[in-house]
Amino acid sequence: MNQIIQFTSDQFQGIAGRPNIENWECEQIFFNEPLIILDDPKHSYAEKRRAAFGKTDAGKLLTVVFAKRGSLIRVISARAMKRKERNFYAKYQ
Repeated sequence: MNQIIQFTSDQFQGIAGRPNIENWECEQIFFNEPLIILDDPKHSYAEKRRAAFGKTDAGKLLTVVFAKRGSLIRVISARAMKRKERNFYAKYQ
């Protein structure tokens, strides 16, 4: 990736009730392969949301819902991948 990704800090306290996921872990998935990004039209009301599926440097599989604001990424929620998501993600590894 040539572009530097920055994260806004609004709503980043505990990342939507998941205090066991750190902000730097969310950032890591955007720099590791494979990274799968899908649009989330069902939840895109005020701004276009996307879901990113990726892994941290330590191999933790995360689903991160985010919105782009210019060159910034605002993380809305983050959690460990569910079983269906892990199976989907495994197809790209």
